[in-house]
Amino acid sequence: MRLTIPEQEIMSPGHLACQGCGGSLAMRYALKIFGKDTMLTIPACCWAVIDGPYPYTAVNVPLFHTAFETAAIMASGIKAGLEVQGNTSTNVIAWAGDGGTFDIGMQAISGAAERNDDITYIVYDNEAYMNTGIQRSSATPHGAWTTTTPVKHYKKGPKKNMVEIMAAHRIPYTATASVGYPEDLRKKLERAKNTKGFKFIHILAPCPTGWKTDPRYTVKLAKLAVQTNIFPLYEIEDGLHYKQNMKIKERKPIKEYFKYQGRFKHLPEDEVSYLQDQVDKNFEILSLKFE
Repeated sequence: MRLTIPEQEIMSPGHLACQGCGGSLAMRYALKIFGKDTMLTIPACCWAVIDGPYPYTAVNVPLFHTAFETAAIMASGIKAGLEVQGNTSTNVIAWAGDGGTFDIGMQAISGAAERNDDITYIVYDNEAYMNTGIQRSSATPHGAWTTTTPVKHYKKGPKKNMVEIMAAHRIPYTATASVGYPEDLRKKLERAKNTKGFKFIHILAPCPTGWKTDPRYTVKLAKLAVQTNIFPLYEIEDGLHYKQNMKIKERKPIKEYFKYQGRFKHLPEDEVSYLQDQVDKNFEILSLKFE
């Protein structure tokens, strides 16, 4: 396969991410595609720290730090201001973690989506509030350890399906992506860049610290999530037309994904079997929507 990731590096190596951070890799790819003519809004999350202390920056594009709940509305306001000035070319991206997206920022995201504001919203999903001490979010999967769902009281209940929530807004473009498959991610970022209106991209970004994994397994885990159907890769146009981007010929069991992560090591066999059934059922329902 011919690789088409741009060679240009906009993000500098001098950032403050943990070793093996999937969120930093996601930003590196995003900036390669969107380019220098880009503005970012970032709420409280790991990336509010990763970028570095003022006046330094690792992203090398204008970045606006916002309140936890306001990444989307801040991006909408910036885009409106640029358009008043006659600038319709600058890319405006709201970049947030799962806590600021699935939970605290939900109302602002919904409002921007309903208005079809011409911004791209990207969530780098590490499945907990990692920056503040690994607390559970509504993106935390069933069975996972966090500091607020310890081993004897691990997270109960499914992960919120944010992609379907966004698709229900009938926005022009919604997609899932993984740092383990950069070429697929590139195509989706380019699609978002070239689409008018509100775009939402959900990127799975493993966190070695919060997932209790070896940093060298970040990309491996990002691939296994897809290969087990825990995190299928697909895109939705206008909230109606579903397209599967990667068909897994030989699906791997979720045990293969779990074994590299300390956050699941406490689960008994019957709970793992339950989760496998849930993954299979969820994918069966999703697959009925693919055109």
